[in-house]
Formats: sequence, structure tokens, C-alpha cells
Amino acid sequence: MTKYLVVGAGLFGATFAREAAKRGHEVKVIEKRSHLAGNVYTKEICGIQVHQYGAHIFHTSNKEVWRYVHQFAEFNRYTNAPVANYNGEIYNLPFNMNTFNKLWGVVTPKEAMAKIEEQKAVLGDKEPENLEEQAISLIGTDIYQKLVKGYTEKQWGRKATELPAFIIKRLPVRLTYDNNYFNDLYQGIPIGGYTQIVEKMLAHENITVETGVDFFDKKDQYLVNYDKVIFTGMIDQFFNYELGELEYRSLRFETEILDEHNHQGNAVVNYTDTVTPYTRIIEHKHFEYGKGDDDKTVITREYPTDWERGDEPYYPINNDRNNNMYQEYKKYAAKNASNVIFGGRLGQYKYYNMDQVIVAALETVKEEFEG
Repeated sequence: MTKYLVVGAGLFGATFAREAAKRGHEVKVIEKRSHLAGNVYTKEICGIQVHQYGAHIFHTSNKEVWRYVHQFAEFNRYTNAPVANYNGEIYNLPFNMNTFNKLWGVVTPKEAMAKIEEQKAVLGDKEPENLEEQAISLIGTDIYQKLVKGYTEKQWGRKATELPAFIIKRLPVRLTYDNNYFNDLYQGIPIGGYTQIVEKMLAHENITVETGVDFFDKKDQYLVNYDKVIFTGMIDQFFNYELGELEYRSLRFETEILDEHNHQGNAVVNYTDTVTPYTRIIEHKHFEYGKGDDDKTVITREYPTDWERGDEPYYPINNDRNNNMYQEYKKYAAKNASNVIFGGRLGQYKYYNMDQVIVAALETVKEEFEG
């Protein structure tokens, strides 16, 4: 029996902890926050499951992952169909025939493609040198100006002309009247929220859990007392930023209870202009088809922010500089922390969707226990 310490009670840590415990190992899970489930944490307010750290829609084409999460919750048939608000004009996302009809009055896919090609021609044969040029080369000037530019600049905190082209490698263009944002075979929201999933994952006789515990308060002691550590925090922080500081983006959430039955008519509305300071408003009751109090609704405004030490890091900035530094940290970890496994978005410095986090955790389990 191996003694494991899992640092972080998000999806990666909880999946690994459960699978290790099932195999007879002793697992302790510590979590810095006062609750389980990491960024997928949901809390009931006014009978509504509120996504405390931004909208989380589970989607995957991996049948095994879909089956795996269904051990812990029943999922509804929610389909992600966000809309964009550009100075009061409403457009469907992803870019599809409904979007093109609203923009240009076109009706057929052939007409839509002709309009996009006409607008892309503004670049001529120039190779895109920044995000703005890359976006125009993919979807033309109108869609870029109304639906990409403002949102992207708020998301990254920089002008589009200052952002590298690779950030937008592709943009979805659908020549159908289909507002389903994802292409995955399976998607939905767990009925009763996400927190229950992690709670059930960790409900095992071989697992003990402590919240409100900071790993760094007793780092040296933990490393001595446990055979293996599964660390899902920032890899650069683990090593006290010895090789440099990786970059992250942070988020600020402003949640409000309103005396209304229905505030915006959709779960997610993106604000794509440059004046509105937030990127989107989430109305949580629409994730579960209007459950909750009839005369109440809960909305959350989401503000991207620069990250500084001490802030909550939400996603990595995967440019060449940071990716190269992460690879150096990975080599450094192999030499100097052989009993530590780094996982999740922050430990592996990678933007993961929820299903990808579970896949990564299960792959780590396979490597650890099946060699």
C-alpha cells in the first residue's frame, strides 16, 4: 500500500484519488479552498445550481469518459448555444447561417461563403502576422469586427494586433442553421450540479479529505510523510519560480441575485463590443431549464484580469515563451521531484476541457499502476 497525498480537489485530483483508493492505496486529499470540486464547484442559491467559477458545460466525444462521469451524476440534455451581444445587436454563436443571415441577409451557404471570401481578400496574399490578420483571413472583416475583436481583446488584455496569430488557429464556420456550439457527440449539465460528482468520487474508506489547507504551509513535511504527491497547482510555484514565472490569465466574477424570473433568456450571452468591461453574463437557471424560484434568478458577470502572484490562475498563456519554460520545469521536476506527479491545467500548464482533465488523470492512473 502506497501513501498518496493529492494536492487539489478538482477533477484531476479527485479522479486520481478515487482510482488509487479503489486499488487499495491510502489517499489524503488537501484543498486550499473551503470547498471541493475546484473550478467546477457549484452552489445552490434560490434553488438554482450556480457555477461559482464560470460556465461549465460538460462535452466530449469520448464514450468511456461519458460513462465514467455518469457513475456520479445524471446529466440533462443541455445544448450549449451562446449568443453574442454587440452593442445591442444579437448574433448566434458559433458563426453559422443564422449569424450570416443577420449580418448580411444571405440565405444560402453559397452566398455566405462568397461574402466571407470577398472580405478575406482585403489581406491579399499577405501571411497573417498577428491575431487580427489571422482572424480576418479565416472569417472576413465584419465577423471579426463585431464578434471577435472586442471579446478577444478583453479576454487577453491586449490589442488584437499585439497578439500572436497562433492564438486563433481556426474559427468555427458552420454553413448550417445550427446553433449547437460543440461538435462533440455528448454534452449536458449534471442535474444537481458538479460538486456532487467530486463528493462522490472522494467518498471512499481509503480517502481522507481536508479543505482550507495550503500545501505550501507544510510543503517539506508533506514531501517526507507521503510516498507520492499528486500536485495539481502551478508547477512554477512548486519550485518557487526558480526557472522563471509562467504567465496565466485570471478572472473576476460578479454574482447577483435578481428579482426576476428570466433576465436574458439564455444561459450564456457574450459581450463582444470593446466598451462593456465584462466578456459575458451567465444566467444559471437556464442550465437546468428554469429550475429554482419563479421570482428569482442568479446572474454572473465575468471579467478577465491580469494575473499576479497571489491571484487565482484560471488558464495558462500557451505562447512559445511559456511553453518552452514549462518544458524546462518538466525536465527539472524529473530530476528534483521524482516522487511528485504534476497534473491538471496548472500542473501540466495546458488548457484542458473537463473531459480532457479526466482523460489525463486516468492516463496518469494507468502509468502509475499498470506501468
